[in-house]
Amino acid sequence: MVTSPNPTQIVYPDSDGKPMADNTRQFRWITTIKANLDWLFANNADVFVAGDLLWYPVEGDNKTRQAPDVMVAFGRPKGERGSYQQWKENNIPPQVVFEILSPGNTQTEMTRKLLFYDRYGVEEYYIYNPDKNDLGGCIRQENRLESLENLDNWVSPRLGIRFQLAEPELLLYYPDDQPFTSYNEERQRAETERQRAERLAAKLRELNINPEEI
Repeated sequence: MVTSPNPTQIVYPDSDGKPMADNTRQFRWITTIKANLDWLFANNADVFVAGDLLWYPVEGDNKTRQAPDVMVAFGRPKGERGSYQQWKENNIPPQVVFEILSPGNTQTEMTRKLLFYDRYGVEEYYIYNPDKNDLGGCIRQENRLESLENLDNWVSPRLGIRFQLAEPELLLYYPDDQPFTSYNEERQRAETERQRAERLAAKLRELNINPEEI
């Protein structure tokens, strides 16, 4: 007699053995989107953002899985995870997924990913090819993902961010219309603000004013 596997005996690997990115451009886009979404939802404890994390939608099945380049799950707490096992997450699937293409991605592979995201409940799916500066997207309507025809100045219903088709590459904006920044740009901006604060403090001291008492 054939028995069903015991879910408690099944191992859900944390890695599929594939690299996060195939080249520096793809890696830059993945990390930039992930970092900016982290910043956007930093004060919301119930928004989980992850990059290159394996998502297992079905308990007892460790073969059905996908590792989106970036995914966002609303209604799930922040925290470390080896993988996103949906049955342990109140059965909430990631609602928003990003894929950044590289020359190594095939049409068959991307079609398989689309079918996976469609089947397992993704609400918004964005796919960007930085080499061709080409953006595509889908949104869930009537329980299936439907292609978006015009993504120029499109605002994500879930994230509130805006996409702008530009040259030489895509631009993304926060809900307050501030542009997404890279880690280096954010670090440079923080350093500039620090230097400005130090100059101001020095000027106040020249005027015999203690900046710490203001």
